[in-house]
Amino acid sequence: MIALLNTIEILGIFAFALTGIIEARSKQMDIIGTYAVAMVTAFGGGTLRDVLINHYPLFWIENFRYPIFILILAIISIFILRKKSGLGKIVLLLLALLDALGLGLFTAIGVSYALGSGVFWFNAVLIGVVTAVFGGVMRDIICNEVPVFFKQSQLYATCSFFGALLFALMINYFPFDSPLPLFSCIVLTFSLRVVSIKYNIQLKF
Repeated sequence: MIALLNTIEILGIFAFALTGIIEARSKQMDIIGTYAVAMVTAFGGGTLRDVLINHYPLFWIENFRYPIFILILAIISIFILRKKSGLGKIVLLLLALLDALGLGLFTAIGVSYALGSGVFWFNAVLIGVVTAVFGGVMRDIICNEVPVFFKQSQLYATCSFFGALLFALMINYFPFDSPLPLFSCIVLTFSLRVVSIKYNIQLKF
C-alpha cells in the first residue's frame, strides 16, 4: 500500500508540476520563475495537508528527490515550451487534462493520509480537497490569474469533494489497504472535472 501511495503521489506531483510549468512559460517567466511556480503548484497542497495532520518532515523534504525532479522538468521546458510560442489548443487541452488528473491524484492522497492519521472522516474529506486545490490556487495567484477555485466556472473543488467523499464512504466497506477506494476516488474526481469542462457545468449560486 505504501508503494502504491508513493506512486500516486509521484504521478500527482508530475501532473501538477507540468501545469505550473506550462502556465509559467505562457507568462514568459524565466527558469527561476518557472521552477518556483512548478514547486508551489506541486507541493502547495501536500504541504498544507502535512501541516494540518501534523506530519513532519514535510513530504517533499522527506523525499528530497522531488524538488530535483521538478528542476529537471523546468529545465527541459525551456527547450519544449518557447517563451513566444503561446498556448495552442493542444497545449491548453493537455493543461486541462493534467490539472484534472492532478486533482484526482492529490484528492486520493490527501484523504488517505488524513484517514491514516486518525482524522475524522468528514475532516479527512476536507483535507483531501485542500490537498487537491491549494497548489493550483497558489499557481494562479502567482501567475496573476483569478484562481479557478474562487470564480464561477466549471466545477473544480466540487469534483474533488465528491471524489473524496466516495473514498471516505468506501473505506467502511473495504479494508484500509485496499486500492479500490483510492482508484475510485481518482477516477470519479477526474471524470467529473473532464465532464464539467466539456459540457461547461457550473454552480449557479
